[in-house]
Formats: sequence, C-alpha cells, structure tokens
Amino acid sequence: MLWLRSIAFNLAFYLSTVVIIVAATPLLALPRGWSVWAMRQWSHLTMWLLRIVAGTRYEIRGRLPEGAVLVASKHQSMWDTIIYTAILNDPAMVMKQELLWIPYYGWFSRKTGMIAIDRGSGANALRSLVSQGKAAAAASRPIVIFPEGHRVAPGAAPDYKPGVAALYRQLGVACVPVAVNSGLFWPRRKFLRRPGTILIEFLEPIAPGFDRQAFMAELEARIEGATGKLLDEAGMAG
Repeated sequence: MLWLRSIAFNLAFYLSTVVIIVAATPLLALPRGWSVWAMRQWSHLTMWLLRIVAGTRYEIRGRLPEGAVLVASKHQSMWDTIIYTAILNDPAMVMKQELLWIPYYGWFSRKTGMIAIDRGSGANALRSLVSQGKAAAAASRPIVIFPEGHRVAPGAAPDYKPGVAALYRQLGVACVPVAVNSGLFWPRRKFLRRPGTILIEFLEPIAPGFDRQAFMAELEARIEGATGKLLDEAGMAG
C-alpha cells in the first residue's frame, strides 16, 4: 500500500505541476503578483495531494513570521522548498542560481523575486546574497534561507554555511530559526512518501545585534535541538 500510494502521489504531483506551470505561463507577462499567486496555489495543491493521496499531513507550531525577517530553516526534504510559499506571505527564498536554468520553474522563480546566488563565485556570492536580501527586506518580504545550503538527512551531522550570518548582520533584522522533521516522510532522493504528520516549528526569534560567532552558535543550537525533539516525537529518529 505504501508503494501504491507513493506511486499515485508522484504521478499526481508531477502531472499537476506540468499542467499548472503551462497554464500559468501567460502570467509571466503580467505584474509579479500574479506569478506569486500561481506559485502559492501550486504549493497548496501539492500539500493537498500529499494529504489526500499519500496520507501525509503537516502541523505548524509557533508563530508564523511576517514582514522583513530572516527565516533560517532546517532542510531535509523537497517539501521544505514548497511549504514556505504556501504558509508565508510572498517569501524571498534563497536558491542555487543553476535552478533558474530549469524551464518554467526557473522562469517563475525569477519573476517572483527569489534570491538566486552562484555559490561557486566566493565573495561575489555573499555580496549578491546581501544585495538581494536588502531589496527583499525593503519590500517587507520574509527572507527564507536554508543555512546548510542543501538537504541533510534526519540525524546527519549539521554543516552550517556563512551565508546566513552575512544576511543576519547586514540586514539588521531578527532571525527566526525553524525546525522540521520532513525528511522522515518525504525523504531526499527516495521515491516513497510516508503517511503521518510532518512537524514544522517556528522558534523564538534571535534578536539582531549578535556577533557572527555567537549568532551561528545560537542558531545551530536552537535548530538542531528542536529538530532532534521533532524526530523523537515522530518515533523515527535516525
């Protein structure tokens, strides 16, 4: 049954994605808000399909951030890249620049003002990240970054990158750490979609003003500690 539901979800997910992005292509010629709306509807549809077909729900804990704030999220699954456009108001998500090369997905990411960086360009990548982050903050958009830069399997050792600290210090805004256990239900590089409830928890904000070292230590401690508890709660840690 798990395999059948996973097959059905994946077919429904990819087919619906193709239909929506093709149907929404004319919106790319309209003001940005139309593309933001289309991406939000796609995200909601994906969460609905996941619940109806695969039996995977989600539960939000904590207070959803609003306005110009830095959201630093644990990243275990593709699910993490979808949920934020469903639950936050017009987020600016930090992503790899090469994703812009993907037809349709890249076009909509560019149109909606996502923050794309070339991670291989060293200091230029950080300058671009900060510049685009400031523009998003000026527009009162929440800025979502995955501090590890890639998906990390549940229970794996963390590997936090300096980009989140650069944004935190240069933007001068609060940072909201986020813990998830999504990798237990939508595992990276795996076909199965497991039933259950994905937990996503918005933790207490870290006020602006910490130095780089103190901020990174506090951020990692909060995210990893809360994520460990969510994994334990699901009864599937490791």
